[in-house]
Amino acid sequence: MSAIDRIPLHHHDETSDNTSDNTTFESILAARLSRRSLLRGGVGTAATAVLGGLTLTACGGGDDDVPLLGFQAVPKSLADRFTVPGGYSAQVLIAMGDPLFSGVPAFRNDGTDTDFDRRCGEWHDGMEYFGLSASGQRDDRSTTRALLGINHEWVTQTFLHPNGPSPAPRPDAEVLKEMHAMGVTIVEIAKGTNGRFAYVQGSPFNRRITTETPIEIAGPARGHALLRTKYSPDGTRTRGTVNNCGTGKTPWGTLLTGEENWAAFFARDAGDNERRSANENVAFARYGKGVTAERGSPHVYQWDTAQSGDERFTRWNTSVRGATATDDYRNEFFGQGYVTEIDPYNATAVIKKRTTLGRMAHEGAAVRAEAGKKVAVYMGDDARNEYIYKFVSTQTWDPADANRSDRIAVGDKYLDSGKLYAAKFHADGTGTWVELSLANPAVANYTTYRFADDGDVLIHARIAADAAGATKMDRPEWGNVNPKTGELYITLTNNSNRRVNPTSSSHVAVDPANPRAYADLRGGTTTLQGNVNGHILRIRDADPAATAFTWDVFLFGAESDASPTLVNLSGLTDDQDFSSPDGLVFSQVTGLCWIQTDDGAMVDESNCMMLAAVPGRVGDGGPVTLDYGTTRVTTYMGRKPSANTLKRFLVGPKDQEITGLCETPDGKVIFVNVQHPGEETDPAAIGDPTRYTSHWPGNEGYGAGGALARPRSATVMITKNDGSVIGT
Repeated sequence: MSAIDRIPLHHHDETSDNTSDNTTFESILAARLSRRSLLRGGVGTAATAVLGGLTLTACGGGDDDVPLLGFQAVPKSLADRFTVPGGYSAQVLIAMGDPLFSGVPAFRNDGTDTDFDRRCGEWHDGMEYFGLSASGQRDDRSTTRALLGINHEWVTQTFLHPNGPSPAPRPDAEVLKEMHAMGVTIVEIAKGTNGRFAYVQGSPFNRRITTETPIEIAGPARGHALLRTKYSPDGTRTRGTVNNCGTGKTPWGTLLTGEENWAAFFARDAGDNERRSANENVAFARYGKGVTAERGSPHVYQWDTAQSGDERFTRWNTSVRGATATDDYRNEFFGQGYVTEIDPYNATAVIKKRTTLGRMAHEGAAVRAEAGKKVAVYMGDDARNEYIYKFVSTQTWDPADANRSDRIAVGDKYLDSGKLYAAKFHADGTGTWVELSLANPAVANYTTYRFADDGDVLIHARIAADAAGATKMDRPEWGNVNPKTGELYITLTNNSNRRVNPTSSSHVAVDPANPRAYADLRGGTTTLQGNVNGHILRIRDADPAATAFTWDVFLFGAESDASPTLVNLSGLTDDQDFSSPDGLVFSQVTGLCWIQTDDGAMVDESNCMMLAAVPGRVGDGGPVTLDYGTTRVTTYMGRKPSANTLKRFLVGPKDQEITGLCETPDGKVIFVNVQHPGEETDPAAIGDPTRYTSHWPGNEGYGAGGALARPRSATVMITKNDGSVIGT
């Protein structure tokens, strides 16, 4: 979830390990159907033939019943503060390091704090709300007591330790602090007599899931030869979940957490290729861990170099070092990169990695469940030129399962058996979900990598998508399903490798679903290339299990003064312009679409932000042709926003991203996360707080440190002063 070309050592989102020759639309410009004729008869007429008659009125209609935005747009800002519209209030609910359990001391915020397996984690990211009754039972309608499930993606080493990180070989205590600061926090919150929520220290529901928590491997890859390690000789378990980014919430009340850039945490020794098969070397390279005889692949935080040499640290080196796979951690690399399911209500329930959803740089997991139909889970793989995925369950959804108390068993039913697909976009505004299994001849007969079985396909979903001919996209991040229409909205945050006329093997050409490539000047000095500002794509499946879809672009990120014919295609004004959309969440109450940014292009104009949008539906706009001179590309764009259908709702402090959002069931409180404020602080400045780029939230009165506090990731609670529903 990092911004374009703003990648410090600990950030790995802008990677590009896809060197496959999959089409990027040059070979499919002769459309099989006329998009214009598809839309001329209206989606109802055309859908009868193409989409099985789905009009989606059964899902609550289109945008007609979504209220217009009822707040004054927040202007762009470079201030080190959290700004919301007039008539709204915001306050920090819980921040990195806050104690979760009784007896854990208050956070000093000077780098000396320990026990991070008992404190709120670092780099708050995706987040979900789980209602609690007064008696402590699951209650999806509760607006006064709940659990928050909060992801923790990375750490800012500069501020986590007294003087920043020590060089390798690193002290065990430092490494443990970092390992424990990642993962997931489950924390109880309760509304007080003042009408505001506070987190409950010492709640029996509070827990931390870290990089060391035992986790079961579930689905077709369970017990696979590629998952056997010294820790789990039978390949059924692994330790921990890492680099937790986007989330999902199931109808049966569990948290889905996406493991994103997990590959960055593993080291490989120079020369390890010589001890591997050709297949293995293809796989490691495709997932960003290629090595040579002279050059290894280092660990981003060098956890494997911890001074004690204990296996809890050396497992982060995934090299061949023993006689067999059960003598070392050569396969540890294959145990991360999944969607992991957690029951937030039951601390003793087993945690499971759902291998049916594939192994990749997972962002969120958007669940679509409709009575009598298959369950679909939509996912993005956040790296340049990667793919959009959909899982379809074998079982059809029974709404009675939403209320079962054995929630992980329900997950077994719907998430352990089914089919995984990747999206292939056509030039006429339609698309195909291509199956990723050995039943697909393109996958079974792929020569670049030889799949042993369908478990191997899931473990190497990226390679299977290469084989199946999926479309390379501009860093697919968060996806969520519009509760009013059933359509998927997914952010494509940016792509510095997109070009009109590619000049290197790392570049990929513009195409209808990724139509922009341009130069953008940041701060008057830095020229950025590619799809600099990103866009938001919409996909309409007639049925959760459908293998054909229609698509268009909901919004193109852009600066308001950019070219209206090549960049600012959506006609964004100064109250609406944004860059690098990342988080995207729908309100289940109002139907509004909340858009969050992780930007490195517009940071000379504004800190990262969140906007509210009235969503519309696929097909409410029309075709738009971009003329680059030697190249013309036609895309399909949604209806342009008006001043009442898209507005900037908040702007965060310095050097952060706004990410994660959930709400109370009445829509009167929303919770959002501020991640890594002050990230761009020079590590050499640690002894001089006046040189920190941010002091939030201490500078707004939260926690230790005051005006010169070390910055902290945090969850913020937002309410409307009159107590009414947010956004309308």
